Amino acid sequence: MKVFVKWCSGSLLPNVAAIRKQVFFALMMVLSVVATVMLSFPLKAQITPSAGLASELRGVWLTNIDSDVLFERDRLKTSLQNLDKLNFNTVYPAVWNWGHTLYPSKVAAKVIGRAIDPTPGLQGRDMLKEIVTEGHKQGLTVIPWFEFGFMAPADSLLAKNRPQWLTSRSNGSRIVKEGKHDRVWLNPFRPDVQQFIQDLIVEIVRNYDIDGIQFDDHFGLPSELGYDAYTVALYKKEHRGQAPSKNPRDPEWLRWRASKITNFMQRVFKAIKATKKDCLVSVAPNPQRFSYDYFLADWQKWERMGLIEELVLQIYRDDLNVFVQELEYPEVKTAKAHIPVSIGILSGLKNRSVPIQQIQTQVQKVRDRNFAGVSFFFYETLWNLSQEASAKRQAGFQQIFTQPAKYPNLITGWKP
Repeated sequence: MKVFVKWCSGSLLPNVAAIRKQVFFALMMVLSVVATVMLSFPLKAQITPSAGLASELRGVWLTNIDSDVLFERDRLKTSLQNLDKLNFNTVYPAVWNWGHTLYPSKVAAKVIGRAIDPTPGLQGRDMLKEIVTEGHKQGLTVIPWFEFGFMAPADSLLAKNRPQWLTSRSNGSRIVKEGKHDRVWLNPFRPDVQQFIQDLIVEIVRNYDIDGIQFDDHFGLPSELGYDAYTVALYKKEHRGQAPSKNPRDPEWLRWRASKITNFMQRVFKAIKATKKDCLVSVAPNPQRFSYDYFLADWQKWERMGLIEELVLQIYRDDLNVFVQELEYPEVKTAKAHIPVSIGILSGLKNRSVPIQQIQTQVQKVRDRNFAGVSFFFYETLWNLSQEASAKRQAGFQQIFTQPAKYPNLITGWKP
C-alpha cells in the first residue's frame, strides 16, 4: 500500500509523472472507443433500465377480440404468471363486449336475456373471478375494462330486445361501421339506458375484489348520433322549443351532449364510490380533441372535476414525432400534476405487427417525460401475434422491465 501511494504521488520514480500521463491518455482513448461503440447500438439497447423506479404502471389489455387468452382457465392462469415473471403489474380484462358480459351477470340476464357471452370457452366458469384470484396471487393489479360502453353489435340480443334504446343520425340511420362490423349505440341520455349501464358497473364493483374499473371513449357517443326522438325532445325542452343543429359538430350541440355524458359520468363515479370507496376509476381515452369532437367524451373536464383517478391515454401512432407531440399537450401536462397519467402503446393488431424496437423507443419517450407508466394494447400481440419471434419479443420486454415496480395507486399515496 505504501509503495502504491508513493507511485500515485510521483515520488517513487523520477519519470513516473510522464508514465501517469501516458496511462491517463490511454484510458481516455479506451473510454472514447467504448462510448462510440455503445452509441452505435440500436436504440433498444439504450433503453433506460427500470431499476430504481419506485412505481410504474406496466399494464396490458386482455380482450376477447382476436384473442383466446380469456377462453380457457389454464391458458389464462399461465398468461398471468408469465406477465408477472416479465415484471408487468396491471391487467385490464374486458368484461363488457359484443353486447354481452364476459362474467355471469344477473343484470344482463334480466335485460338481455342471457347472463354471459355465449362463446363456449366462457361457459361454466367465471373468467373475471379467475383473473382476480390468480392475478392477485401473482401481485397484479386487476382493473376490469368496460370496453364497449354504450356500443353494441347491430345484430345483438340487446339491440333486438331494446330497439327503443338506440339512437340515430339526423337522417334516422343507426348503423355505425367499426372496421367491417355493424354497430349501434345505446342512447346515453335515456334514464333507462343509464340505469342499465350503471347497474352493470355496480354489479362488478360489488361482487368482485377488483382494484378499479376502466372506461374509454365508448363511454361517450359518436358525435354524428343523438338525433333520436327522445334526445331531440329533451334538447327542445331545454332550449325553448329550438331543435338541435343539423350539423353534428355544431359547438353548442356538441357541448350540450358532452355535458349530459359528463353528468352521467359523475353519477357513475358516485355510485362506484358508494359501493366500494377504494375502487379506482380509470379512463383510457384517445387524446382530448378526438375524444371530445368524435365521441363527446370530455375527459379533460372529467379530470378537472375529480372523476378520474387514473388516466391511460391511448396514443397508437407509428410516427414518433406525432407520438411525442401527443405527450406534450397542455391538458396532458395538467392532468399529470393531479393523477397518475400513463400512456397506452400499441403492441400490434391481428394484421398489423409493431416492431419491438418501436415499442421500446416509445416507452423511452414516455419515461423521459416522467409519466406514471405504460400499458399495451393488446395481450396477444405482445409476443403471440407478431412477425417477430416470440423469444425476441419477450426478451425485448425484459429489457423494458428489468426489475419489478409497484402500481402507482392514487389512493395509497401516489404523488405527482
